[in-house]
Amino acid sequence: MTTRWLFGDQLGPHFVDDHRGPLLMVESTGVFRRRRFHRAKAHLVLSAMRHRAAELGDRLTYVQAETYAEVVRQHASEAGDVEVVHPTSYAALGLVERLGCTVLPPRGFATPREDFERWAEGRRGKRLLMEDFYRRARQAHGVLLDGGEPAGGQWNFDHDNRQPPPKGASTLGVAEPWWPVEDDIDAQVREDLDRWERDGDVSYIGRDAPRIFPATRRQALAALDHFVEHRLPEFGAHEDAILEGDPWMAHSLISAPMNLGLLDPLEVVERAEEAYRSGGAPIASVEGFVRQVIGWRDYVWHVYWHMGDGYRRSNGLRATERIPQWFAELDGSATDARCLSHTLDQVAEHGWVHHIPRLMLLGSYALQRGWAPTQVTDWFHRAFVDGYDWVMVPNIVGMSQHADGGQMMTKPYTSGGAYINTMSDHCGSCRFDPKVRVGEDACPFSAGYWWFLDRHRETFEGNHRMSRAVRGLDRLKDLAELVEQEDARGNRAP
Repeated sequence: MTTRWLFGDQLGPHFVDDHRGPLLMVESTGVFRRRRFHRAKAHLVLSAMRHRAAELGDRLTYVQAETYAEVVRQHASEAGDVEVVHPTSYAALGLVERLGCTVLPPRGFATPREDFERWAEGRRGKRLLMEDFYRRARQAHGVLLDGGEPAGGQWNFDHDNRQPPPKGASTLGVAEPWWPVEDDIDAQVREDLDRWERDGDVSYIGRDAPRIFPATRRQALAALDHFVEHRLPEFGAHEDAILEGDPWMAHSLISAPMNLGLLDPLEVVERAEEAYRSGGAPIASVEGFVRQVIGWRDYVWHVYWHMGDGYRRSNGLRATERIPQWFAELDGSATDARCLSHTLDQVAEHGWVHHIPRLMLLGSYALQRGWAPTQVTDWFHRAFVDGYDWVMVPNIVGMSQHADGGQMMTKPYTSGGAYINTMSDHCGSCRFDPKVRVGEDACPFSAGYWWFLDRHRETFEGNHRMSRAVRGLDRLKDLAELVEQEDARGNRAP
């Protein structure tokens, strides 16, 4: 009888509901030995795997070993054929193919790979615009449609969802996210992680803390229901805003359980659409959330496979600097830049910040400083609880670091301090001034933005979305002084 091997991000019922035979799951200690993951991420993944093993009972063989291969080879020799749902990374796919496993089509995404490839081929060389893919997905799955037309009269409400934080507010004032309660399985996971570290087998980045992300299907559904009922109505308007006193804002925090396979994206967007249809949430919030789930998330998954494994090594801007130790170790105390300090502290504590701190603070700073995109990708993968290879390669190489020469995004996502000052409350307590780019009070983002543009003037002067900014270099009377200042700063913490 064929055994189905489940990876640690294939934990929902949709990975086993068509299989009546035995199941296999392998907990590889070698994974944690080879790379320094965030402690919260290591805890979440192991907790989720062990909880799933407890649910499946005698039907599943759960093995702790150094490597996957040793277990699967032995199991195949003793019990026969092994099949696996298409893994989520090139490395894992290569492994299961070398082991001779039957590979089933991918699950956990709304659009099948063959549909994306047909769409991509039909573009006839035109860029693979996420917005076009997203509209096609909406139509294919009948999401937020009224008689074939987009609900609310337009496909995209992004313009309504870019508001800065409310003036004078320290929080959005929405209900807190749903939080899980740890149990005996979590206690055993924590004990094992502590022991491995004491024995010198593994080390982590980030701090240990009570688990805040769902590790079971039941917990994931509870978190989704709570978000839709209590937080989705407030999600849209301020989804790009940052408040130091409100790390969660109105975000769903379900990316981690979705990426563990505990939730299927179509059930997530159906639940959100129900809220809109019943009058429980406005169209702008629901559309913005749906766009994240079956638009951007699926798009990133397909770009990962469409571009090929070599895409991860793209380095169109020839960025080669190493990530400095203070950043790599999540040491917020190393910098006086309030936005960086606060964000690194949040990542150290939770293994999570929402998409704007990731893109416009952490990623933007890495881009401005010229850090090697392979290192930035690896860091994001290890530091975030929802980070996986398929997630981070397109997000970092294609979007954040603009390392693919514009194949995915038409412009680099970076800014000076003015954007940060508008969209957050960081600058008010920072010793740097977002309006100053040279001198002791110079904001590292305001200086870094122009330093980055000056280094890549030739690359971007012909880009219609960047040409105006590049021409702005000629109006800076202090450009030479700014370049000298930033060249001297290098990778030192601001």
